[in-house]
Amino acid sequence: MSKSRYAYFLGCLTPNRYPGIEAATKDVLNAFDIEVLEMNAASCCPAPGVFGSFDLFTWAVIAARNLTIAEELDANITVTCNGCYGSLQEANHMLKKNKELREQVNEVLAKVGRQYKGTVEVVHVVEILRNEVGLERISDATIQPLTGVKVGIHYGCHFLKPSDVRQQGSPETPVIMEELVSAVDAEPVEYKEKLMCCGAGGGVRAAKIDIALDFTREKIDNMLAVGADCVTSPCAFCHFQFDAGQQEINAKLNNGHYNLPVIFITQLIGLGLGISPVRMGLYDNKTQVQTLLDKIRVG
Repeated sequence: MSKSRYAYFLGCLTPNRYPGIEAATKDVLNAFDIEVLEMNAASCCPAPGVFGSFDLFTWAVIAARNLTIAEELDANITVTCNGCYGSLQEANHMLKKNKELREQVNEVLAKVGRQYKGTVEVVHVVEILRNEVGLERISDATIQPLTGVKVGIHYGCHFLKPSDVRQQGSPETPVIMEELVSAVDAEPVEYKEKLMCCGAGGGVRAAKIDIALDFTREKIDNMLAVGADCVTSPCAFCHFQFDAGQQEINAKLNNGHYNLPVIFITQLIGLGLGISPVRMGLYDNKTQVQTLLDKIRVG
């Protein structure tokens, strides 16, 4: 069987704020014999909600340029940000279906020597782990079970919808993240308003930070209410909002109450596989992870 390979679209937040997500993702995929390719000269995806709402055509051109980089590598794209997932997958979907838009986009791309061909797909790393690697292989590879760790799962907005494009099962009762969490013997917990936004999306964090933090505080409160030991997400932007947001909430309320560890999904799986928390950047988070690591006896 030939080795599987993916072009890894890093996006903006991962390399600039959370390089540990990149390290964890590469290590976890490599552990299952999946090759990760660099997308040299990739730009912002660009952001799906704000950018696409104001200038859909330019949004499509920029996304298409990123897609052509993967086409040159002859590899499907994987992502660790729901916003990047939304932009690249939706642009790919639109361009494949809309010949007129595709021709207009290619007129612009021709000016920089590129052409969108529609030969690649955009696949979230969660899909690779669940559908290609498989739960059984992850479970078999787990040498450090996360037994007793209760995990609050946050899906994020762009991972599940539009459901006709994402095709992750029911957008109202998703299970793909729960299955991955359970594969490393952690316990996914149900909590109130589980599918609510983290608060950051759609420009809310940039324009109305107090409103964004109210969303974040409510979600964290709901997780804490059912005994969650950490929150995990498939989105680097949601990861940032929960991690930095809790520190901002503490400053706003003038107390240190909020400190629920924030672990990206590949970092969580990486812990189960025995990958070093230092290598995965867990100590670089603003939320403190040592209590969580002590619970699973990680040094």
